[in-house]
Amino acid sequence: MTNFNPFLYEVNTRVWLKRFNQENKKAKLEDIPNEYWDNLLDKKFDFVWLMGIWTICESTIEKYCFEPGLVKSYDRALKGWKKEDVIGSPFAVDVYKINPDIGDLNSLLELKSFLNNKGLKLILDFVPNHFSADSRIVKSNPGIFLSVDQVLFESDRHTFYKPFEMEDKYYAHGRDPFFPAWQDTIQVNFFSNEARQYLTGILLELINICDGVRCDMAMLALNNVFKNTWGGVLARYGFEKPQTEFWKEIIEQVRNVRNDFIFIGESYWDLESELHQLGFNYTYDKSYTDKLKSDTAREIHDHLLAENEFQKKSVRFLENHDEERAVTAFGKEKSKAAAAGINTVPGMRLIYDGQFEGKKIKLPVQLGREPEEPIINSIKDFYQKLFSITSEDIFKRGEWTLLEPISSWKGNDTFLNMLAWQWDYKEEKRLVVINYSAVVSCCRLKLEVKDYPEEFEIIDLLNDKPYIRSSDEVYHTGLYIELKPYQAHIFAY
Repeated sequence: MTNFNPFLYEVNTRVWLKRFNQENKKAKLEDIPNEYWDNLLDKKFDFVWLMGIWTICESTIEKYCFEPGLVKSYDRALKGWKKEDVIGSPFAVDVYKINPDIGDLNSLLELKSFLNNKGLKLILDFVPNHFSADSRIVKSNPGIFLSVDQVLFESDRHTFYKPFEMEDKYYAHGRDPFFPAWQDTIQVNFFSNEARQYLTGILLELINICDGVRCDMAMLALNNVFKNTWGGVLARYGFEKPQTEFWKEIIEQVRNVRNDFIFIGESYWDLESELHQLGFNYTYDKSYTDKLKSDTAREIHDHLLAENEFQKKSVRFLENHDEERAVTAFGKEKSKAAAAGINTVPGMRLIYDGQFEGKKIKLPVQLGREPEEPIINSIKDFYQKLFSITSEDIFKRGEWTLLEPISSWKGNDTFLNMLAWQWDYKEEKRLVVINYSAVVSCCRLKLEVKDYPEEFEIIDLLNDKPYIRSSDEVYHTGLYIELKPYQAHIFAY
């Protein structure tokens, strides 16, 4: 199988579109200027994820989107926000139809065709675990949801609810087992054949309008996870664990129709490999993000010792709509080192809209307006340089090898602060070295250069500096590297 380590660009569609508003017209998908997409193409992006394009239920906004915790997050993100700025979560889907504020089916299909012709593939959301608590599907297809009785409802009105005032029907809100229920949602019953068939039908429609789906909280649909989350309720009503996994069923049916359709899974709890085995092309590597935030270079290095197939199927990211902004979470200099660590390892590399400009404010997904933020030029310039390097084929299609820095001299242990790896493609080589610490650090790296001239040139692409080195020294003793805190080299040699 040919190596392919793509770049994915995520936008918060409802908010992002407002940047293109004209004086008397709200922008929709068809109003995005070609230059915008050309800019992504210049950076060699492969996928665009339009997050949050589906219809939601506005009735849930007043009921569920002004609880104290959410209001505090609005206060932090958007000073002087108004009630009309709260537009509801895009992950509480009514039905899989385009939100009319964004466009319609024709405009989406035209955009997909336009992007595909330019070499960009379109990713959309698939939220299998739940729908909006007020979704019209609760009336038309009640059998796909996790229903309960009045006794359970009365025992826990945060987890269970009554959607219709005049009907004695009760259902569970969607949830993650480690957190309270999401009250603006209704839980899908993955142990119901009707639910599985219904969700399969949705995906078989989506394959005609996009090139892949980012599956929200994908691990919640696993049989053991769902049973552990809702075991008491399932046993109470006689639901038994199915023989097959939901994802195996649904992905096989989709691939029988369109075998190039991409499945990207948001996943946690070390369940990524299980999802890979069920057919996912890529799953989140949140552990890598967390290690870049708080762990040592050695712990990050050890994480990258995972099998190559796992690495290739990992989604690497510093930020997305759920995470704190990178500049805020890491600080400016460390965020640049971490970005080098994301862009130059195998897997899918996810960049969130605003990351290039150094945006600092994490916007709650329920808000429809973003604050104005100044561009941090040092961040913008760094990303411009980084992408001019990492967009090359060697970083997408080459062979990756993790390297072992060694001590520069006896007693010096700052080599443990260094991360290093190499890419090989055709006749080219790239060497990435990052000092992932707050102190000046040095190391040596033994490289396979015995067939090189006695003296050869090695060029630091990231800092535009050429060096002449002895091939004999580099081969036997190792290339000497010294870097200031959170600085990096990307060498061509």
